[in-house]
Amino acid sequence: MKLLIKNGRIINPATKKDQIQDLYVEEGIITQIEDTIDKKDVQIIDANNCWVVPGLIDVHVHLREPGYEYKETIASGSRSAAKGGFTTICPMPNTNPVVDNEILVEYILLKAEKQAVINVLPVGAITKGQKGEELANIGKMKEAGICAISEDGRSVLNASLLKKAMIYSKMFDLPILSHCEDDSLAGSGSMNAGETATILGLKGIPDEAEEIIVARDIMLAEKTGAKLHICHVSTAGSVEIIKRAKEKNIHVTAEVTPHHFTLTEEAVKGFDANAKMNPPLRTKKDVEIMKSALKDGTIDIIATDHAPHHIDEKNCEFEKAANGIVGFETSVALTITELVDKGFLTPMEMIEKMSYNPAKLIGIDKGNLDIGKVADITIIDPEKVYKVDASTFLSKSKNTPFDGREVKGQVKYTIVNGVIKYQL
Repeated sequence: MKLLIKNGRIINPATKKDQIQDLYVEEGIITQIEDTIDKKDVQIIDANNCWVVPGLIDVHVHLREPGYEYKETIASGSRSAAKGGFTTICPMPNTNPVVDNEILVEYILLKAEKQAVINVLPVGAITKGQKGEELANIGKMKEAGICAISEDGRSVLNASLLKKAMIYSKMFDLPILSHCEDDSLAGSGSMNAGETATILGLKGIPDEAEEIIVARDIMLAEKTGAKLHICHVSTAGSVEIIKRAKEKNIHVTAEVTPHHFTLTEEAVKGFDANAKMNPPLRTKKDVEIMKSALKDGTIDIIATDHAPHHIDEKNCEFEKAANGIVGFETSVALTITELVDKGFLTPMEMIEKMSYNPAKLIGIDKGNLDIGKVADITIIDPEKVYKVDASTFLSKSKNTPFDGREVKGQVKYTIVNGVIKYQL
């Protein structure tokens, strides 16, 4: 397929290019970038007033297959991700059965090859069955095609076992994506601990439930030399710990979700279970710290933690509701609305955190619009203003607290391997 993208603002963090130019794709590869390109017998996309950026990469998602296909499937999740501008996604292993062996890794890759419209790179579990008792066969899963290991949804509370996993992860050059939560402190909490929880009569989850495990995992990473990535950072204290670790040149990266830099615990006041997530929504101070940490580079990546649930799992008492929200189809708009438009991030910094840095984390040759690179491309209209309409989501689930919210920024095209996979 031959594709000519005209008049777009090419933003490429890999080369620091930010320039209005034409870009030509042939046989899935970027072959030409010039001020003006004229070709015959090609498909032309007019990207006037739009950003042309390397395909977005989400290193933290849940596709629910196998086992929970009533919430999401690899097929439906990939279509939703494509609508959100993502060309590569990394599904977590907390499925049923858990992705803790090479057979399940191969199953997901085969299913994705047949049914997904974008690249799907699975994450393997750290322990068998995610029970925290015995290491999974990390080497076999690496051979099968995982891009990282994680116990997402919980922490490996046995520090000795996690240290062994880190040693293996370094051996196989795999990052560890760490969900940081001390169960003994989090308990049965359902929102952030504090005055709001007290007023609402809900059990709270204190900051230290996250921060203690962040500190422990960083200490283990320092001892082992493993690549540690802290998932869904939510507290100011965690940011401070990560900042200190980076000052010591410990190999640690971190991510924040759009809901954690947009919403506060105040969203829980209506007892809308779409405001229930793990880690919980925190205070206004925490939200501001998340934004500042993105700006100064303490937090490297924006990831969605896309977590689809059936309506019945959210349409119940707040404390009994499932944690998490869908995120693919609101991520770009929330990032532009809350961060770019408000001066926290430049467009270049936004794309760096949504494409280039995620590619570096999982060690793939993507996140780059240079000549000779695979044509995974996202085209965004940064000025489009509209209201989020969950009924139009391509995800099987609609659990979002952003339904009806006015936002700015919309994906117009998602291109994978030079082929248009989503068009507005």
